[in-house]
Amino acid sequence: MGRLVDAWRSQLLTTLSGDGDGRPRWVDEIEHGDDEGFFEPGSAAWAVTGGMPTLVAGIRALLLQTLHPGAMAGVHDYSRYREDPLGRLAGTVRWIVTVTFGDRALARRESGRVGRFHERVKGTYRDAAGVEHAYAAGDADLLLWVHDVFTESFLACHTLWEGEPPGGADRYVREWAVAGELVGVQHPPRSAAELQESLRSFRPVLQSDERVAEAVRFIRNPPLKRSMMPAYRILFAGAVASIPEHYRRMLGLRRAWWPAVTATRVLLAAVGFVMGGRSTSEEAARRRIAALGTTSSV
Repeated sequence: MGRLVDAWRSQLLTTLSGDGDGRPRWVDEIEHGDDEGFFEPGSAAWAVTGGMPTLVAGIRALLLQTLHPGAMAGVHDYSRYREDPLGRLAGTVRWIVTVTFGDRALARRESGRVGRFHERVKGTYRDAAGVEHAYAAGDADLLLWVHDVFTESFLACHTLWEGEPPGGADRYVREWAVAGELVGVQHPPRSAAELQESLRSFRPVLQSDERVAEAVRFIRNPPLKRSMMPAYRILFAGAVASIPEHYRRMLGLRRAWWPAVTATRVLLAAVGFVMGGRSTSEEAARRRIAALGTTSSV
């Protein structure tokens, strides 16, 4: 049984971080630095990003992201999601974790890496009326859409499966606005109400087409190892159950007939047990902060 748990843990860590022992080389950088970072122990950002519901939130955010035709065009034209989906996932995880737990210089450097990739992503897409538009990944509206979707998904999943983050939803949205600004988001929402209003403002732009359907099919059945797929199907069903109905209709998805939210809760608890305690990134951050001697909350 122990060997089975160890094998499953290694597969999960490889999927998320690209490294089977759960400590990719870039985590070493989190352990060193000159300040606490943009967030610290007890922050809403640490609670949400360090929580198990992020496993569901990532799936949820990717599904919702496809509904903006400009974002979908960038994914379709430039993303490695077909050829190297796990590499793309590991890159996203690296940015989120580094910004959350690293010191400020490291967070800025990692955000710069993401920004340099965005500079290459540009092209055209057609809207629902057939009108062609130019797009670039660094466009203000696309950056805001992706930021809103990730913020709302991380917050919604944490609230559903773990309860409100420390300080409430407003605190998390306000804190994570900093992460958005690091990659160029202008005027990100700073309260839960502002976040919902920002998402509503995108509704006239959103559309569903064959590209969206193709991406949804891929997200539903990614090329994971067979042993990972039963757990992934539960996480996917949990993600779908957490999405508001109007978005589900656009994505062509339905809630599972079985209790997906409860099954996801059980699975997340099991994953937490298998992973064992805090993430290596959080532990690295705590060691850095302890060495600085600037906080007693470690």
